[in-house]
Amino acid sequence: MPTPHGFHYEAIPDGTIRITHHGHPATTLRGHRADEFRAEVEAGDPQLVMARWTGNYKRGNERTARNHPRNRR
Repeated sequence: MPTPHGFHYEAIPDGTIRITHHGHPATTLRGHRADEFRAEVEAGDPQLVMARWTGNYKRGNERTARNHPRNRR
């Protein structure tokens, strides 16, 4: 699985976290969720954490798509 890339987050002084993906807004976290996100980012891979929090990660259908006749080589 390729590692996620292109994510960036910024902490706004009011405690809000804004996550972008390739410069486009992906999600905004406030309150308790923002605190959980900060703790996870400090403990793990920030790109992977942001991919999970925004829902932009593998969805489980990759094997099905790979076996589709159109994608076979």
